[in-house]
Amino acid sequence: METFSYTAVGADGKEKKGSIVAETREDAARSLKDQGLLPMSIGKQSALDKDINFSFGKKGVKVRDLSVFCRQFSSIIKAGVNVINALSMMSEQTENKKLKAAIKNVQSNVEKGETLSSAMRSEGDIFPSLLVSMVAAGEASGSLETAIERMAIQFEKDAKISGMVKKAMIYPIILIVVMIGVVIAMMMFVIPNFMDMFEGLDAEMPFMTVMVINMSNFILDRWWLLILIVVGIVFAYKSYYKTDAGRHVIDRIKIKIPVFGVLTVKTACARFSRIMSTLLSAGMPMISAIEIAAGTMDNVLFKDALQKVRSGVALGMGFSQQIGVTRLFPAMLVHMVGIGEETGNIEDMLTNVANYYDEEVELATQSVTALMEPMIIIVMAVVVGALVLAIYQPMITLYSTLG
Repeated sequence: METFSYTAVGADGKEKKGSIVAETREDAARSLKDQGLLPMSIGKQSALDKDINFSFGKKGVKVRDLSVFCRQFSSIIKAGVNVINALSMMSEQTENKKLKAAIKNVQSNVEKGETLSSAMRSEGDIFPSLLVSMVAAGEASGSLETAIERMAIQFEKDAKISGMVKKAMIYPIILIVVMIGVVIAMMMFVIPNFMDMFEGLDAEMPFMTVMVINMSNFILDRWWLLILIVVGIVFAYKSYYKTDAGRHVIDRIKIKIPVFGVLTVKTACARFSRIMSTLLSAGMPMISAIEIAAGTMDNVLFKDALQKVRSGVALGMGFSQQIGVTRLFPAMLVHMVGIGEETGNIEDMLTNVANYYDEEVELATQSVTALMEPMIIIVMAVVVGALVLAIYQPMITLYSTLG
């Protein structure tokens, strides 16, 4: 993917400038036209004019806010309220400022004659492409409220899985921070005070004590260098991950790590199955559904694999057979999809698979938490114990000499 700077003219005749991510310049132009913009110039961004983003989170709005929006919007439409009035009601009761502004813009564009999906697409990253595609499918099939309700379920499931993973990581992260804090406190305050006791002695210090003293002096004298090293490592990691080769290497490592790799694979399977079921149930063609599902994958290996699956299905090959060829998805998912193809009930089968992997993600998350807690406590005990031993070794040696 490349980032392009563009200058375009909107439907209101005003000039607009911005940036857009696309594979090629032609794809960027096509995407701008889909948003109702007439491209005047499109060029690749250089390192000097690339947009700088200081946000620490993803663009757009939280998944939970989107699930609430979809749930309420669907309920209002089911009650017989037209789309424009429903959007007006949603803009008044939505608390998220970004989402509120986007809903107002969508309402304004719908009033001008645009379709709901087109108006939502013009808001960029606020509304995910998955939601926009589902709305377009709902408009085409005349079941808009059903399509939006399915998206509410999809977002709720995503928010639940994400919440479980974050909740499981909180306690281990706290333990790690406490461990680092204890070590730094001992190195900066406790160890220097103890070492003052032995400065006047001619006795030779044990190797472990000398090593700890040197580490303590380094932290006290060059603490700024440690901060620079940490910042440099984080910057290098992020820069490398932004490259195509780097992302493939790191994402491959993620699925190979013991315990955590299983969690990554099961999370991807749950999301893929749920999204495919949602899109196919809305009447979307298989090829389009696979392409959209591929775009929602966090791990680039799954994204690439699904693009290959899409190409195979487009050539007339079986969906389950192409999934199996990727060797990324578990055999159970491949077999279940194959049964769905044979029985002609692939949407319900994918829903069952998604429910199964939702439970598996929950169990895997609990296993990761149960495994990490004792490991971190053991590491903390070993580190602190080593520091205490380094402090008391000279004292023991001294008392033995005096005795």
